[in-house]
Amino acid sequence: MLLAPGGSGGQAASGGAPSFTLSGTLAVPGTSAYSGTGTCSTSGGYTDIREGTSVTVYDAAGAVVASGSLGAGADSPSRSGCVFPLAVSGVPSGAKFYQVEISHRGKLTVPADEARSGGFAATLG
Repeated sequence: MLLAPGGSGGQAASGGAPSFTLSGTLAVPGTSAYSGTGTCSTSGGYTDIREGTSVTVYDAAGAVVASGSLGAGADSPSRSGCVFPLAVSGVPSGAKFYQVEISHRGKLTVPADEARSGGFAATLG
């Protein structure tokens, strides 16, 4: 289950329509294996969350409008879990809200201004 939803603008999608990059982080507390190099990976029921895991953005009607992936997991500042960066480019502007799904973990509804802000943040767990 995804909790606590917390994107930057100005690009043009194919066809010239304005678009933006939804960017932010996914935190996975308490289920990490640390490499000692500052990177980490998830364990237990979270092994689907790793570098390359899909991030899908949907419009209000539920249609897929853009997709991207998670970056490499890094130790959280408190070493209490992993934090994965994410970026999805080509998200079309103009919607009042978007839905974001990471892996198969359910959709989070995100207001457009938050999606465009570059500060999307979610916590799994």
